[in-house]
Amino acid sequence: MTAAPAPVPVADAKVLKRKVAIGRFTNETRYGKALLTADQIDPLGRQTSDMLSARLVESGKFLIFERPDLNLLQNEQQLQGSVGNIVGVDALIVGSLTEFGRSTEGEAGFLSNTKKQVAHAKVEIRLVDVKTGHVFFSASGTGQADVENGTVMGFGNRAGYDSTLNDKAIGAAISDVLSRVVGKLEERPWRSDLLKVEGTTVYVSGGARQGLKPGDRLQVMKAGDKVRSAQTGFDIELPPTAVADVVIDSTFGDNETNEGSVAHVVGGGIPAGKTAGLFVAAPK
Repeated sequence: MTAAPAPVPVADAKVLKRKVAIGRFTNETRYGKALLTADQIDPLGRQTSDMLSARLVESGKFLIFERPDLNLLQNEQQLQGSVGNIVGVDALIVGSLTEFGRSTEGEAGFLSNTKKQVAHAKVEIRLVDVKTGHVFFSASGTGQADVENGTVMGFGNRAGYDSTLNDKAIGAAISDVLSRVVGKLEERPWRSDLLKVEGTTVYVSGGARQGLKPGDRLQVMKAGDKVRSAQTGFDIELPPTAVADVVIDSTFGDNETNEGSVAHVVGGGIPAGKTAGLFVAAPK
């Protein structure tokens, strides 16, 4: 009997992780606000932000940074006498919980009755270009969760208040919009900084945590001139030009704030010490 041929391994798709920050996320509904004081953080807004952050991390496609507590972080760094190293990001996510509510539905019969608790949520998410403040994408998602209990001739479960329905409804709303947010973020071109040039050796910002590994080929690009558009009022960057091709030799650093890669030039050339206006991009 002839053995079946071994399956050909399929190479994993290369993922260069974009850096994304999650900023302000508010609860614009009236739910749960009655007992809050002015200086308290609304738990539903925080919960929505945390769920979105967790889902984006689980996707394995992004490096996520928190921005709501940026002032607290900078104050703590000043107290410690240290200079903060706040990582720049490719896009900022802001949003709000715009609808949230709960209701109880039930039916009573001669020998039985049922009780259903329903929670409904809607989230609005916006993606912001950090360089211009321009909102380049917005989307909404809705979700619902319910639980039903019943009794027959006095026997069965009696439904108490189920607080987990809040989590499930908000989680369902996040799931409803997540694929569209991820798809739009992935459309943003990956790019990084050129740190230093020594002959044919170059040092690139970003390493293993952004998906770079030895053997990867990247392009060094020269940014195009910026021209102010009279129509929109925005500065428009003209298309960049390729300067050199480089191949990653090794990566270094132990976290997202200090990692980098060492590469060598395999095509074109970069004048030593002339890194201004240059950046690194994935080849098209």
